[in-house]
Amino acid sequence: MLSRPLLRFVREDKHIPFMRGRYAGLATSAILSLLSVVLFFVPGLKLGLDFQGGIVVEAQTKGPADFDKLRHALTAHGISTAGLQKFGGDDDVLIQLDTPASGPDQEQATQSLVDTVRHAVVEAQPGTQVLRADAVGASVSSELFRNGLLALGLSLAMILVYIWIRFEWEFAVSAVITLVLDLTKTVGFLAITRFQFDLVMVAAILTILGYSTNDKVVVYDRVRENLRKYRTMPLRELLDRSINETLNRTLGTSSTVFLAALPLAIFGGHSLSGFATVMLFGIVVGTSSSIFIAAPLLLLIGEKRLRRNGGQSA
Repeated sequence: MLSRPLLRFVREDKHIPFMRGRYAGLATSAILSLLSVVLFFVPGLKLGLDFQGGIVVEAQTKGPADFDKLRHALTAHGISTAGLQKFGGDDDVLIQLDTPASGPDQEQATQSLVDTVRHAVVEAQPGTQVLRADAVGASVSSELFRNGLLALGLSLAMILVYIWIRFEWEFAVSAVITLVLDLTKTVGFLAITRFQFDLVMVAAILTILGYSTNDKVVVYDRVRENLRKYRTMPLRELLDRSINETLNRTLGTSSTVFLAALPLAIFGGHSLSGFATVMLFGIVVGTSSSIFIAAPLLLLIGEKRLRRNGGQSA
């Protein structure tokens, strides 16, 4: 005899009529996505070093960082455009600079600028150590930004092809539209929180797309099984049944991933906290969209055709 799981989010005999709120769910998602598109332009994303170009110097002071001293020291060495901010502990300092003008000696000028910063911070607070110094030119950053967008576009295209082959075109179109809505909301979240948008965030978005796709495939798989099993059941009722049957698995998987990423968001420091926080947001958005967006879209797009075919196609 198979043992029953100890933890259930929803009772097995519970039937939640999700499709009753399909129009409210679609309207809310569309409004949030439109607002996110507006935020993409105003105020826009805070581009990181990878996409904007520049120099980033991470330093660790001996004792709490005195930003006034550091700023005065940099100004005294002719560096007045530096951006200083704290990250991690009180002794961690992040210094951002523009790259020198392009030219035959740009690499040498960049190294000279980094050395000047190193000397300035040591003078301001003796014992300061420079932990990292990275520089990305404007041409390289624009290429990285273009490649990042290309990676996102190719991912959506491959997901469309995969779901189309595994299910039917109605499932594929519904899934990709839902993923685009998830993606735009994530972009809006980045614009609001002002996390730096760099290659790490591209990796976070691709991870969110992969997780969200897997979640939707689970629901769609049960929909396809029920289409074959309940040939005369209206599609609206069948979708409600399918979501309820997979709800405990969906919520259980989402909660596990959420709890795994939560410590990284809290204790991950500057390099991981942004990635993990965006992941947490994406998990919530991806899980809710599988229920309130993907299924209603499938109902709108494929109600007549899927019921006419009886779900016989593989």
